[in-house]
Amino acid sequence: MGLTLENVDWSEIAEGTGATLTMLGFSTLFAVLIGLPVGIILFLTSRGQLLENRAFYSIASIVVNILRSVPFIILMILLIPFTKAIVGTSLGVLGAIPPLVIGAAPFFARLVETSLREVDKGVIEAAQSMGASNWQIVWNVLLPEARSGLIAAITITTVTLVSYTAMSGVIGGGGLGDLAIRYGYQRFQTDVMIVTVVILLVLVQILQSFGDRLVLKFSRK
Repeated sequence: MGLTLENVDWSEIAEGTGATLTMLGFSTLFAVLIGLPVGIILFLTSRGQLLENRAFYSIASIVVNILRSVPFIILMILLIPFTKAIVGTSLGVLGAIPPLVIGAAPFFARLVETSLREVDKGVIEAAQSMGASNWQIVWNVLLPEARSGLIAAITITTVTLVSYTAMSGVIGGGGLGDLAIRYGYQRFQTDVMIVTVVILLVLVQILQSFGDRLVLKFSRK
């Protein structure tokens, strides 16, 4: 018997897609706002860099690694009290955003650190020889030189967050993941499951293609 879409409630699909995009947008924004400065600090305090501080770097690195290593579904459960304290609920789109940000920011910070390490050290030394301050080096040298790598990092983080938003549906996070679990898994409506998966796949492809185009556009020749 062929697959039909008779059981699919397209209004719920549209609502779930909107919720997923909302979670994705806000979580990506805050993950970048938090992860970028953290990644810059990790880079600057690492060995041989402008603000080398091995003790601080070691502690910060351990914290980032711990947050990165906790599976997201477990992290969401662990953060329920914290989420309730800051947004008043652990359910729905609003309740999903804090754990999404906390899960993605350390991941993005590491990608930022890696991108900055790819900047030619000679460029940094040249800026220092001209009397540039540490802030000027970060703003006028490091970030512009690492621009394509940072765009790629944002793309990777955003794509990763798509899967995180789907997982948030396990504990009532809303969005397409919630639909897939409530209808596709609990009610055995395979058609709903397939529709949600296809939408997520299309979303990932669009984000990745757009990110790749931006990387090519801003890559230094």
